[in-house]
Amino acid sequence: MRISFFSMLAIILFYNGIASKKETTVENIDDCSVRIVTEAKTVATRFPPPSGYNSISKPNSFGDYLFHLPLKQYGTKVQLFDGRLKEPNSIYCSVIDMELDPVDLQQCADAVMRLRGEYLFHLKQFDHIHFNFLSDGKPRYFKDYAKGDLSYTSFRKYMKYIFAYANTRSLKNELIPVQNKNDIMPGDVFIVSGNPYGHAIIVLNVVVNENGEKLFLLGQSYMPAQDTQVLINPLCDNNSPWFSLDTNALETPEWNFEWSALHRFNSYNP
Repeated sequence: MRISFFSMLAIILFYNGIASKKETTVENIDDCSVRIVTEAKTVATRFPPPSGYNSISKPNSFGDYLFHLPLKQYGTKVQLFDGRLKEPNSIYCSVIDMELDPVDLQQCADAVMRLRGEYLFHLKQFDHIHFNFLSDGKPRYFKDYAKGDLSYTSFRKYMKYIFAYANTRSLKNELIPVQNKNDIMPGDVFIVSGNPYGHAIIVLNVVVNENGEKLFLLGQSYMPAQDTQVLINPLCDNNSPWFSLDTNALETPEWNFEWSALHRFNSYNP
């Protein structure tokens, strides 16, 4: 079939127009709507709420901190602590821009504790920075560890100290179960403590529509220690990062949770 010069020119202009767009938009497919602004630098701006939804994050809350986390350039691959790339690389759509130490410490629960600690440090709520040890179930406080040095360098050393002696079990024991999944909030944690290990995933954002229906974003680290990543919903065929409450259980790319696994830090907004 012959194609005229003008038809070919129209086709080229059409596809160039598509390539120049800054957003990837996919229509609603059973709550799998996705609009990713690839040039955006934060969770809030790269993943705007689907049409008809609005974020429920409160100013200065833990959820608001997560909502504005910086992201690495779109397309960046997750690195393990030793510089290798995570496999598979098809389970996430963005990487949190946060320094990862070259030691195998910041795994799943550790990443959750790191984000919580970073939030409290950002607010200078030093008295609230504490996490339980697995060995005795007792909290270790940043201020006790720091001995007067409340610098960020001291805080990072404290977090590595915590990572070495805490895990999913100790973290779960200091969280409060969320009785109703419909009460999900940004900053909540899906967490199970198994034998020999469990898993923890944090809720980065929650959006709601006028009918009260909620969608949410999830972030995780994993084993071995690796960059924290924004997950895609494996039930969607368009790489959407939005998860729905309208399922029998929460299915994520590397772990499935019952809704009873949803937990919350004791003080949501200190």
